[in-house]
Amino acid sequence: YLPVGLAASSRGKAAASPATSSLLLAPNAFVRIGTDDSVTVIAKHLEMGQGTYTGLPTLVAEELDAAWSQMRVEAAPADAKRYNNLFFGPMQATGGSTSIANSFMQMRQAGAAVRAMLVSAAAQRWQVAPESISIHQGVVSHLASGRKARFGELVEAAAQLSVPQEVKLKEPKDFVYIGKHVARMDSKAKINGSAIYTQDIHLPGMLTAVVVHPPRFGAKVKSFDAARAKAVKGVVDVVEIPTGVAVLGKDFWSAKKGRDALVVVWDESAAFRLSSAEITSQYRALLDVPGATARKVGAADTALAAAHTQLSADFSLPYLAHATMEPMNCAIRLDTEGCEVWNGEQSQSTDQSKIAAALGLKPEQVKINMLYAGGSFGRRSSTQSDYPLEAAQIAKAIFKPGKPVLVKLVWTREDDMRAGFYRPQFMHRITAGLDAEGNLVAWKQRIVGQSILVGTALEGFVKDGIDMSSVEGAVNLPYATTNLSVDLHSPKLGVPVLWWRSVGSTHSAFAIESFMDELAHAAKQDPLAFRRKLLTEHPRHLGVIDLAMRASGWDKPLAPGKPGEKRGRGFALHESFNSFVANVAEVTVKPDGSFKVDRVVCAVDCGIAVNPDVVRAQMEGGIGFGLSAALHGEITLNEGQVEQSNFTDYPVLRINEMPHIEVHIVPSAEPPSGVGEPGTPVVAPAVAHA
Repeated sequence: YLPVGLAASSRGKAAASPATSSLLLAPNAFVRIGTDDSVTVIAKHLEMGQGTYTGLPTLVAEELDAAWSQMRVEAAPADAKRYNNLFFGPMQATGGSTSIANSFMQMRQAGAAVRAMLVSAAAQRWQVAPESISIHQGVVSHLASGRKARFGELVEAAAQLSVPQEVKLKEPKDFVYIGKHVARMDSKAKINGSAIYTQDIHLPGMLTAVVVHPPRFGAKVKSFDAARAKAVKGVVDVVEIPTGVAVLGKDFWSAKKGRDALVVVWDESAAFRLSSAEITSQYRALLDVPGATARKVGAADTALAAAHTQLSADFSLPYLAHATMEPMNCAIRLDTEGCEVWNGEQSQSTDQSKIAAALGLKPEQVKINMLYAGGSFGRRSSTQSDYPLEAAQIAKAIFKPGKPVLVKLVWTREDDMRAGFYRPQFMHRITAGLDAEGNLVAWKQRIVGQSILVGTALEGFVKDGIDMSSVEGAVNLPYATTNLSVDLHSPKLGVPVLWWRSVGSTHSAFAIESFMDELAHAAKQDPLAFRRKLLTEHPRHLGVIDLAMRASGWDKPLAPGKPGEKRGRGFALHESFNSFVANVAEVTVKPDGSFKVDRVVCAVDCGIAVNPDVVRAQMEGGIGFGLSAALHGEITLNEGQVEQSNFTDYPVLRINEMPHIEVHIVPSAEPPSGVGEPGTPVVAPAVAHA
């Protein structure tokens, strides 16, 4: 599996792939057309289930007026100069629900440029004005003369033309694909098994490696005895790397059995040894002490003292694992010229740089093949490049000049559960005041939790002690109040933490929305009505509230449950990644206290919905992911050791627990915004309220 590279220039004439220059029109880094009429879109973003391999081709097909059956997609190589994320740049990466948002104009312009070249080629061939030529469903036509041409017939002539520097894009009223249904580009391959994931990579002479990691974070290898491991049939080598000891075998099972037999003595002098109860105790103590100011408006303490009603509540949220269906893995080939990587690649620029530094190479000597990924939720975008770097270090440890090495590193579920990265544990304390009419007059919020950025290459984004990813959702509180205070404690602990689907909003939305229901109850007001009067300056928040209210039948009584059951309905609202989501959850509580989430009605405003089916799927998936964490998710520590290991003790949502979900999209002309993450934060508070 090797993605095809492109040589492209936005100046002068179109430059095609050198190997097939006579067969392709490749005027830019993102689109190429073959003589067989195929339109291949080079996707700079990872497809990990969120739909980028459908969304990006949709944007090109729209402006190109291609038939959907013509569209193909390939993974882009690692090259930030051509494929940088325009919101992160100069950096090639997929994350922050930015794939469609940062590509919306870029990919449309790429498609429009190719269209203009095809039109010009046809106009020259037929000796007619370009304005008289139209394209529909991949056929170039001149209505007056009845002449027609397929894309492939015009490739050679179009490739001789200059690439237009300015193009005219369609008006939304003329959209054919954007906002409409198209079949997902990745479905067929995933259904028939032809989709290539890292675990599918099998190359001649390739060894499989597994690593034994320290039982506690911060521990190091003191010594190891490889004799028993090497005695296992199929084990080829045992080597030490900075993060542990790697066992290499002819296949996974041999390597795994060898690892089981390996004897390692650990130096735990610098290891992290706190238990969950001790961490929680430290956090609770910090709630009593002012932190670094994240936002301050008015005088919250003074307003609270004068309030007619004052409420306060603490919220505790645990460490969480990402628990991707495909655990971490990475294949690498190393020789004297450089290395090649196969990976479900989420952060090309970071991984390319880290691997190059570890191997003494230049970044351009590290070729990365981006494969499908079986989920990520932030896990494959580590600032440490943890598992790709391990693969490189293993290859380096066994490399001998003159003989290339091929290694596929495989992390088991237990490896990632116990030696991976986690959504940080957080605690919130919110205190608010209401006047005699139930109006919000003050809001004070204190947040305690580890910074994701401190200690990484991104620490420079921490300003005045504030990691914005810790306080997002709180510092931009939409509810109107003239007195607002948000402060933050970022304790430094030895537990490795990382962004987790919707990052800071995962904990802030739960605390804020749960507390909003407490305030509505204290004010003796309907939870939606209470919120609405505080959001008069936020029409898009109001839009999803109103849509969720109508679609859920909020103003109508719930159907009764069976005898002895109680049924409830709850609401939550949150903005994240520039998208707005409201959930209404319906819950049935049984006589024994157990409960079932029956139905979730979701309203989302994500700007222009490029692929409505993908938007719905991402809301459904985000709701399932958030509900899984709310009902089951918790990583606990015992003297520094993670207690969970697999789905036996870190269960995820099962199909019988999945509620009926209805997703309603607010029609919008705003630019597209995120959908991969915003569905996650709102379901837990909505269910709690119900």
